[in-house]
Amino acid sequence: MNDIQSLDLNLLKALDALLDERNVTRAALKLSLTQPAVSSMLNRLRYKFNDPLFIRVPHGMVPTDRALALAGPVKQILADINDLVQPIQVNPEQLHTTFNVAANDNDMSAIGVPFVLALKKIAPHVKVAFLSYHKVDIQLMLERGELDLILTSSDNSPLSLHSRIFYQERYVCVMRQDHPAAKSGKLTLDTFCSLEHILVSHNGGQFAGVTDEALTKIGRSRNVSLSVTSFLLLPSILQKSDFIAVAPERITRDFDHLAIIEPPIDIQGYTKIMAWHERSHRDPIQQWLRNLMWETCVK
Repeated sequence: MNDIQSLDLNLLKALDALLDERNVTRAALKLSLTQPAVSSMLNRLRYKFNDPLFIRVPHGMVPTDRALALAGPVKQILADINDLVQPIQVNPEQLHTTFNVAANDNDMSAIGVPFVLALKKIAPHVKVAFLSYHKVDIQLMLERGELDLILTSSDNSPLSLHSRIFYQERYVCVMRQDHPAAKSGKLTLDTFCSLEHILVSHNGGQFAGVTDEALTKIGRSRNVSLSVTSFLLLPSILQKSDFIAVAPERITRDFDHLAIIEPPIDIQGYTKIMAWHERSHRDPIQQWLRNLMWETCVK
């Protein structure tokens, strides 16, 4: 049977060494094999290619025309295989790929924006696609390689994924700077509960969240009269109204002309992580991109 399935890679290495050395003994030394082992491999090569390949002469061996014709292709095959098994060297300037990240609008702003700004300075050809975490099948897309990374809280990440912690997030109250409740720089629990609140509900239509869970524990409730699907809507609404909102502290750093005040109740925060599938865990390009995102976020 004369096809690729019957071809032994070691025979190609032996043929390459014999072509370089034109001597069985020197070829054996080059391959760290015994002379009889290389002689046996030469016999197998002769059978494989149906050609003597090397003719003995007083000063050694000379290759046949068939052997000389094989020299270039064999050396190229061995070089290609060597390249195949070498670790990938990441050159950001020459990197062409698309990085697909699932996140909510808060994470796109707090983590995604600094990452993209840093990335474009050193890897101008890399494309980044942010997908809404709430509108895709995370597990399936990760398994298929259609999604590279998710930004989420540790409580929402599937246990089967690899992960790395970004930061511990906490909640603050946000309102317009000239809001009557902002004058003292503090909020009483009674005032907090009486004011009209905006709740961000990524799935839409919800009027209760972690803040309400905390209030319920002490027998209180607040007045949530507006539910929106994005934290990025908060500034424009808060600046023009008497609404207040409870939001993750990190995203409020980019809010202009708004007052940031400590809530009058202890609201449980969360651990922000990035998570990824086993299929991309050891990929050097993916590792480089994940490290860059982490470095730009934790500064």
